[in-house]
Amino acid sequence: MTRDSEIARKTNETDIVLRINIDGSGKGDIDTGIGFFDHMLNLFAAHGLFDLFVKAEGDLKVDAHHTVEDVGIALGQALKKAAGDKKSIKRYGTSYLPMDEALAMVVLDFGGRPFLVMDAVFERDRVGEMDTELVEEFFRAVAFNAGLTLHIKVLYGSNTHHMIEAVFKAFGRALDEATRMDDRIKGVMSTKGML
Repeated sequence: MTRDSEIARKTNETDIVLRINIDGSGKGDIDTGIGFFDHMLNLFAAHGLFDLFVKAEGDLKVDAHHTVEDVGIALGQALKKAAGDKKSIKRYGTSYLPMDEALAMVVLDFGGRPFLVMDAVFERDRVGEMDTELVEEFFRAVAFNAGLTLHIKVLYGSNTHHMIEAVFKAFGRALDEATRMDDRIKGVMSTKGML
């Protein structure tokens, strides 16, 4: 069984095609028009061992908001579709990840209950062409469209690039753990018998 999916999303603000293979090898082919965001998505794919293709065209003349949020929506929908019935997945994932002086923690539950708690203070307003406030917008879009309970905390750090990079890498690793198959799990990981 191949756990992959493709989402095409076109609005008056963005035109996005996104493909993901949960059981990939970490290959990224990403072009959103926002260099720093492309870098973060490549890190997510590499550290989660997901194959990820993203081609996004957005109204960047306005700002990066619509593009970042809509890529998050598409990624969340693609993850939900690729995970299918979630039988035998571990469901939960946790990652603490250092990036030089920064340390980030991501804990998630791929159980169908969307929620985001994000505790991160970035000293800079922008990194490259991306507003740092869009990091939370991206993860909210992913969580609510994938059905993830997602907790993100930057424990400390001084370099905003490092702090955000640690978050994206940790998200990839935690999601990889949560989507990993375990043949000891019969059906889904829930005493209710369904997710």
